[in-house]
Amino acid sequence: MKVRFFIVMGVSGCGKTSVGKSLADSLGWDFYDADDFHPSANVAKMENGVPLDDSDRAPWLAALHELISSSLKADRPGVLACSALKERYRQQLMDGNEGVQIVYLKGSYELISSRMEKRTEHYMKPYMLKSQFDALEEPTNSLTMDISMPLSEIVREIISSKIF
Repeated sequence: MKVRFFIVMGVSGCGKTSVGKSLADSLGWDFYDADDFHPSANVAKMENGVPLDDSDRAPWLAALHELISSSLKADRPGVLACSALKERYRQQLMDGNEGVQIVYLKGSYELISSRMEKRTEHYMKPYMLKSQFDALEEPTNSLTMDISMPLSEIVREIISSKIF
């Protein structure tokens, strides 16, 4: 399989956007942040500290699947930063989309919590991190990256993985 699209996934605060943007820049590919595709009702719930449920996520996941599908059909490789915490979400995103590779950004609760405490102006608050870890189903078919490594090293390892 020739990889033409990466889904950079993990819990909130693990570095999906930073890694995704850097990877896309390094490859000359398009970058997308799944947060930008949430309906306003979802953002309002999260801003109020209310975790999303599967019915909230359904239209969001459908829009992301269409983004991946249309990008691949247009021969526009891309990188999507997306939590994709559950296996069924990842399967939905990848369904019928050949050439998609999951990159799982893995880190400890303590490390990610300390990072979240430092960021401002993000709707996901540090106290919501536990619900992310509770929902996480670690992928078995991914390229797993240790987020304690520097950003440049993570991107270099992804690119040098010889998966595309």
